[in-house]
Amino acid sequence: MAERNSVGSGKGRFSVAQEPVTSVLRGGDIPINESGKEWNADEEVLAALGYKPEFKREFTLWTTFCVSFAVLGLLPSFATTLWYGMGYAGTGGMSWGWLVAMIGIQSVASSMAELCSSMPTSGGLYYAAAVLAPPGWGPFAAWITGWSNWIGQVTAAPSVNYGTAAMILACGSIQNPDYVPTNYQTFLLTVFIMLIHSCMASFSTKWIARVNSVGSTFNIIALAAVLIMIPAACDRTTRGLSKFNSSSEVWGTIENGTDFPSGIAVLMSFIGVIWTMSGYDSPFHLAEECSNANVASPRAIFLTSAVGGTFGWFLQLVVAYTVVDIPTALNSDLGQPFAAYLVQCLPHKVALAILSLTIIAGFAMGQGCMIAASRVTFAYARDDCFPFSRIWKHVNTRTRTPVNAVWFNSSIGILCLLLIFGGGIAIGAIFSIGALAAFVAFTIPIFIRVFFVGNRFRAGPWNLGRFSIPIGAVASGFVLMMVPILCFPSVTGNNLDASGMNWTVVVWGGPMFLVSVWWIVDARKWFKGPKVNLEHLMNGRGDQAAQLAAQQGEMLEGKDDRSSGSDHIPGEMPAGRQVGDMKPNGL
Repeated sequence: MAERNSVGSGKGRFSVAQEPVTSVLRGGDIPINESGKEWNADEEVLAALGYKPEFKREFTLWTTFCVSFAVLGLLPSFATTLWYGMGYAGTGGMSWGWLVAMIGIQSVASSMAELCSSMPTSGGLYYAAAVLAPPGWGPFAAWITGWSNWIGQVTAAPSVNYGTAAMILACGSIQNPDYVPTNYQTFLLTVFIMLIHSCMASFSTKWIARVNSVGSTFNIIALAAVLIMIPAACDRTTRGLSKFNSSSEVWGTIENGTDFPSGIAVLMSFIGVIWTMSGYDSPFHLAEECSNANVASPRAIFLTSAVGGTFGWFLQLVVAYTVVDIPTALNSDLGQPFAAYLVQCLPHKVALAILSLTIIAGFAMGQGCMIAASRVTFAYARDDCFPFSRIWKHVNTRTRTPVNAVWFNSSIGILCLLLIFGGGIAIGAIFSIGALAAFVAFTIPIFIRVFFVGNRFRAGPWNLGRFSIPIGAVASGFVLMMVPILCFPSVTGNNLDASGMNWTVVVWGGPMFLVSVWWIVDARKWFKGPKVNLEHLMNGRGDQAAQLAAQQGEMLEGKDDRSSGSDHIPGEMPAGRQVGDMKPNGL
């Protein structure tokens, strides 16, 4: 950091241009510290982005990675979404299909990490979309990005907990073959898990970090154990089969479970990969609680995707080489394909042991999802995106965490779980919603950065260098290809009815259509993008008394203001301005 000069009250004085950020503030603006204590390096970066510190920074690179890896929940995510990878394309899609999907996913994660280093705020993607959008489009880009991201976040915990509940009940069916879980039992158990996670997510940041560190460590250990236990204990030979499937069968067989051509079926199987790998954005939303955030948070994003993708592929290969009968596993009365697969190829007790490890890992994953989603809700409520935002953005004075946001998300998630009573296809939409909503939100700021901002982007200390634009282009192309495919049903023509419909386009598209109408009718009149909640000097011009901008609560909107001769980055939103013409208060 550059050396700071003291002003007035003895607080540090520095301009936005001195920080490695792409900000809503002009480069010459000087944030004013009225907290009564010296800002550290992380707080200076946050101030340069227009926000005052509100959280304790008790997350490190490791604990941030732990939350992210817990949200990723590789083992329980794989177990919950096995139906898509195995059911749509068979072992071929599981083996080389995962590798193809990871090229696009790692590109998205890398580009996101670069944005996080430049804009380490809880608002994350929403803030980035607003700052980078072309002149006049910042508020709309932030609005669409924010709502799509929120839909993905708020459906994450219920979808994970539904999978965990299904595995718990499947254990009961394995122990007692006469027991068949009902929708009512699945719903109540999932709600119970949701309530436990809500209570845990309401505790202090320090306590949450410790719990998630334990949970993530367990996830890693459980994953390693499962990767060893399945091949070692596989008893296919007792069924008159070879120990493992042949490589030619695993890599060369596409069991098309759809009415589409095999190539499309493989692409449709990517939903399992995308949903499994969708937790790597969590460090972005925890950036305001992480020390050395503009380096640690992007590293955590990149590592979560890279490590998760590698070990996820290993897990896919283990299952592909040991599965006995795919149709039987998919249609088992256990109601959980992963549990049915384990019973096929493992001794009874080993299958239950692996399911138990997966259930515990799933519980930790659901907790991580609840935490990440609450930070997203807080960030958006801070900018008054929601009705009654004043309530949801409140930070508990005792725990210093957004407790109200936690319970707001929990209530919405429980309502989503009513889809359980619509059958397997209906509740299955909650997974494709998460994949689609997250992917759209992930890619809007990346797309804008690649095709509208280019080299004018001010990179943070963690960046992709000259590979930034090519990697961002690959990420954007991959998502543009996958968005319509994620909405395809598995059957077509006369075979398609309400029970086989892919309801993603309705359950995600419906709310997005409504918020778009809301934007056109009303929200565009008052929503102007991220709000500065920090006082600052406007561009360092004139004397401090005349230049002090009481910016708290004022909104920001992008506009091409280069004619003014200011030194802000093109695409930045001048603080306290609306349509580029607002003057500082009192002038």
